[in-house]
Amino acid sequence: MIRANPFPELMRAFFYEWLVEQRNASIHTVRSYRDTWRLFLRFVAQRAGKKVAMITLADLAASEVTGFLKHAEHERGGTIGTRNCRLAAIRSFFNFVATRDPASIAQCVDIHNIPVKRAPVSEPCYLDPAEVAAILAQPDRSTLEGMRDHALLSFLYNSGARIQEALDLCPEAIRFDTPGCVRLLGKGRKERICPLWPETAVLLKKLLERQPRAPNERMFVNRYGEPLSASGVRFKLAAYVTAAAAIAPTLRTKHVTPHSFRHATAVHLVSAGVDVTVIRSWLGHVSLDTTNHYARANLETKRKALEQVDVPATTGRPPSWKQDVSLLAWLDTL
Repeated sequence: MIRANPFPELMRAFFYEWLVEQRNASIHTVRSYRDTWRLFLRFVAQRAGKKVAMITLADLAASEVTGFLKHAEHERGGTIGTRNCRLAAIRSFFNFVATRDPASIAQCVDIHNIPVKRAPVSEPCYLDPAEVAAILAQPDRSTLEGMRDHALLSFLYNSGARIQEALDLCPEAIRFDTPGCVRLLGKGRKERICPLWPETAVLLKKLLERQPRAPNERMFVNRYGEPLSASGVRFKLAAYVTAAAAIAPTLRTKHVTPHSFRHATAVHLVSAGVDVTVIRSWLGHVSLDTTNHYARANLETKRKALEQVDVPATTGRPPSWKQDVSLLAWLDTL
C-alpha cells in the first residue's frame, strides 16, 4: 500500500490551524509566508523536474532551502533582509513539522541551523524639515486627490506611522477634540496612541467632510473608493519628490519612500531633545536599541554635542616621546 503524501496536509494545517488559529498571525504575516512558499515550491519543482503538486516533504531538504535563498538574493535581486524573511517563513513551517512528524526532526534541525545572513547596517535616510515642507507643498489641495495626498503625507510626518498603519486608519481611531490624538495598530497587533498637531487634525477632518467615510472604513481611498495601496502611495510620492527637488535640490541625492517620513519624525524628535523612551513609545518600537539608532543618525545633534566640548589646548613643546632623539633614531632603523 502506497503511503499518502503528508506534505499537503501539513501545509494546510500550518496555515489554517497553527498560523491563523493558534498564533493569530496578522494578515500581513500570512501573506508574506504565503508568497515565500509560492516561490520556494516553484523553485524546488523546477529543480526536481516535477509538478508542484507532486512535491513531498523529502524534496524540501536543507540544500534546497540554501539554494532557494541564494536564488532569491542574487538571481531575483532581493535584499539580505528579504532573504532573511524568506528563511524565517520556511523555518517557521519546519518548526511546526517537528511537532507533527517526529520522523522528520533531523531534516527540520538541518533547516533550522541555516544561519541568518548579517547585513550592513546603514544610516537611515531621513528628511530635513525644509525637504519635508517642499514635498508637502506639491499636492494640489484644490482637488480631492491632492487634498488626500497632502493629508496622508502630513499624517505620516506627524505620527511617524508605518505606511500600512496609516493606510489602515479609520475615522473611529481619530480624536478630533483637543488634544487631538490617533490610535494606531502596529506590528504584532500592538496598539499605541500618538498625538496629533491641530493642523493635522484639521486636514483629516476636512478630508472626511469632502469624502465622508463610515467610522470603520479606511480614510485614504482612491477615486473608486477602494483603499489605497502602499505601492500606489510610493508612486505618487516619487512624483512629488521629483517636483520638490526644484525647491530643495538635496532631494535629488536621496531615495525617498513613505518610510522616510517615519525616519524624519524620529530624527526631528531627537533634535528637539525628546527622551528616547518617549520616542520609542511614539513609534511603537519593541527595543530601545532600535530607537537609539536615530540618535546616532542626526548630524546636527552630533555637531551641537561637539560644540560643548572644549578644543584641547596646544603647547609649543613637542610631546615627550618626540624629545628622545635616541628613540626616534632607533625607530628609523626598523
